Amino acid sequence: MALRMDNMGIVVDDLDEAVAFFEILGMELEGRGMVEGEWAGRVTGLGDQQVEIAMLRTPDGHGKLELSRFLSPAVVSDHRGAQVNALGYLRVMFAVDDLDSTLARLSAVGGVLVGDVVRFEDAYRLCYLRGPGSLLIGLAEELG
Repeated sequence: MALRMDNMGIVVDDLDEAVAFFEILGMELEGRGMVEGEWAGRVTGLGDQQVEIAMLRTPDGHGKLELSRFLSPAVVSDHRGAQVNALGYLRVMFAVDDLDSTLARLSAVGGVLVGDVVRFEDAYRLCYLRGPGSLLIGLAEELG
């Protein structure tokens, strides 16, 4: 059986800001568009919906992120401020070549370090940060 993860979806309140943030991280915009109508609502169970989406991919082409801004129906809950030990989907982790320069780029556009940059043995340097709309992302730099 073949299995490949296609993408991870994140609902945002400001699509332009989120796209710009992830482009600064190094992702590439594949496209933007509207997903709307009865057919889409049958997939999500939301009925008639109108959603603006942007699809981004990692430079290697293997990872994708779908950012969605719901125009209708309205967003019903907000768990962006949840701590790292909350149940459910929480964050996406990105492998980066240079953690310090990535943090500097993202901090310049509002990214905020959650805790500390830590070293896990001789394997990784890791951190979490909050991006646009308080989205939680992780960064990992593989060492030697």
